[in-house]
Amino acid sequence: MADFTMQTDADGVATITWDVKDKSMNVLSLEGWDDLDACVTQALGDDAVKGIVITSGKADSFAGGMDLNVIAKMKASAGDEPENGLFEGLMRSHGILRKIERAGMDPKKLTGGKPVACALPGTALGIGLEIPLACHRIFCADNPKAKIGLPEIMVGIFPGMGGTTRLARKMGAMAASPFLLEGKLSDPKKAAAAGLIDEVVEDPLAAAKAWVLQATDKDIVKPWDAKGYKMPGGAPYHPAGFMTFVGASAMVNGKTQGVYPAAKALLSAVYEGALVPFDTALKIEARWFTHVLMNPSSEAMIRSLFINKEALEKGANRPDVPDQKVSKVGILGAGMMGAGIAYVSAQAGIEVVLIDREQAAADKGKAYSEGILDKGMSRKKVTAEKKDEVLGRITATTDLDALKGCDLIVEAVFEDVGVKAEMTKKVEAVVGPDCIFATNTSTLPITELAKASERPEQFIGIHFFSPVDKMLLVEIIKGAKTGDVAVAKALDFVRQIRKTPIVVNDARFFYANRCIIPYINEGIRMVKEGVEPALIENAAKLVGMPLGPLQLVDETSIDLGVKIAKATKAAMGDAYPDEAVDEVLFWMADEGRLGRKSNAGFYEYDEKGKRQLLWDGISQRYAVSDDQPDLHEVQNRLLFAQVLEAVRALEEGVLEDIREGDVGAILGWGFAPWSGGPFSWLDIVGADWAVETTEALTAAHGARFETPKMLRDMAADGRSFYGEAAAKAA
Repeated sequence: MADFTMQTDADGVATITWDVKDKSMNVLSLEGWDDLDACVTQALGDDAVKGIVITSGKADSFAGGMDLNVIAKMKASAGDEPENGLFEGLMRSHGILRKIERAGMDPKKLTGGKPVACALPGTALGIGLEIPLACHRIFCADNPKAKIGLPEIMVGIFPGMGGTTRLARKMGAMAASPFLLEGKLSDPKKAAAAGLIDEVVEDPLAAAKAWVLQATDKDIVKPWDAKGYKMPGGAPYHPAGFMTFVGASAMVNGKTQGVYPAAKALLSAVYEGALVPFDTALKIEARWFTHVLMNPSSEAMIRSLFINKEALEKGANRPDVPDQKVSKVGILGAGMMGAGIAYVSAQAGIEVVLIDREQAAADKGKAYSEGILDKGMSRKKVTAEKKDEVLGRITATTDLDALKGCDLIVEAVFEDVGVKAEMTKKVEAVVGPDCIFATNTSTLPITELAKASERPEQFIGIHFFSPVDKMLLVEIIKGAKTGDVAVAKALDFVRQIRKTPIVVNDARFFYANRCIIPYINEGIRMVKEGVEPALIENAAKLVGMPLGPLQLVDETSIDLGVKIAKATKAAMGDAYPDEAVDEVLFWMADEGRLGRKSNAGFYEYDEKGKRQLLWDGISQRYAVSDDQPDLHEVQNRLLFAQVLEAVRALEEGVLEDIREGDVGAILGWGFAPWSGGPFSWLDIVGADWAVETTEALTAAHGARFETPKMLRDMAADGRSFYGEAAAKAA
């Protein structure tokens, strides 16, 4: 059945309805483009049609955007000359939207066209806003839950179906920049106030039909098609416009450090497009969009941040067992982690029992949720009724009997095997035999902790990242005896609280910490070697890491690093490899410089806790060498410290799916999102180069950079991670 269908009423209004039957929200496919084109062509050619309204068959949304699975395949389907194939395909799409925009009018007199309005029931994202922007007027329902915007930049592309050119010309480059360069989303009223849409009404379809019946020739001529058009805020050659683009260029380079190609391409499309007529500007936009799609960074970001992320959230690796939706969760420990887990659970509609030893501590844990909700109320994002509803789901108590009826327990007590074992035994004596017991630990082996359980097949690890309400990733860890029901319960719970799960097998530090700790340690090791701390930090940021390793250890706290180091050394004995790191870390702790929480760490902080410059005491203790390493060598050390651990985790079976490795790396610790994750990055740079580089690093810096056999074999056979995954899938 066609995605777009059309009906003409007695008044001569042709209503084109977008309704993808097998989707909860409309997404545009290549076939959908053809359907839309056919409907528009038919309406424009029918003398009985006086005007057109484009709307959605979904009750509360217009569209979620382009099907990114289609974009991901566009290069492969573009033939032997993919650039030309992509560009020609984009220009065909532009032609369809330009047909809507010009609406059959005389190209010189700008008369005789048919009015085209868009009626949005709610959410309109990506191409779901680019189509309306080509219409002559946009009406939207007063739906406060709806989101309006162009979020393409978040997945490594930019609005390439005319949205970039139309929005910049409609609003001006400065006003459009938050929506184009930051992917800002707005509710309908804010979108109307900003100028993204025209009107917020109770019945957008009725309003749109009424408008097209009374619209004049003047009403349907877009500003950029009218004689004498001037770009709001000034074109690049105008004094005000010139300063806008100078500032925008500085902002883009400052925020992206030059590693995100889409942002720079978008700015180029706006700048160059503003110098030429509108139709030429669309060609420029299409060329820059083709340039971005041909960049391996774009492909990797789309794959990891959309396709793979969505697959994991839908249960790509979920065991085949019945639904394990959680109705009542018990949380042991009302500290920062437990309080955060309680909030996201209650927010998701789950009944919560929050347990702590002291009632005051349990109440404080519940108050954490109240604080978040109060902040939401101050921003008018949460109502008083919603606050009462969420808080009403949380019972803060010291009474373990309150856990009766829980189908999931999440233990978040002190990181001590003995303490956790004691709680496991006490709780299992209270809860039912089918209850799943999950421990929130970042370092302790799940298999070891499960020894305290009478039902080890129902014991699992669920590792949340702090702060729980903001971090998207949850790491699920299977112990040696963990069963399928426990895995399914954990996955279904994570889905309920709207997080992204990855499932890994039990091993020291699991996956995320296994990779991020070497990154921090490599930075600290370089400090001891005499590498300039600013070089270390800036090298990391210039390769796409959100935080340098020294800033990251400040954020997570230096005393936590000391604690982990001591526990790791005790477990590994003579095989412990990080004595050089400990020297620096332990000295910092002895100096009372524990990171941001103490307003003193590798960085200085002001009295309000705002980070300042790097602490000059570091260089006084560890003299900066006169002979500084090359920037790329520092970057390679920092990247391969993480990437090699990811490969080893896959090689050893801790990771079972490279998709989880890439998504987990980006969402868990911010691994260079432009790369698509460690495995995508290795595919971009190539296994040959990776082996050559790791051999050089091993020779210069030691065994921690030794090339894993898996990577060496891939280089020898000319294979890649995603090439192999695709072959297995086929």
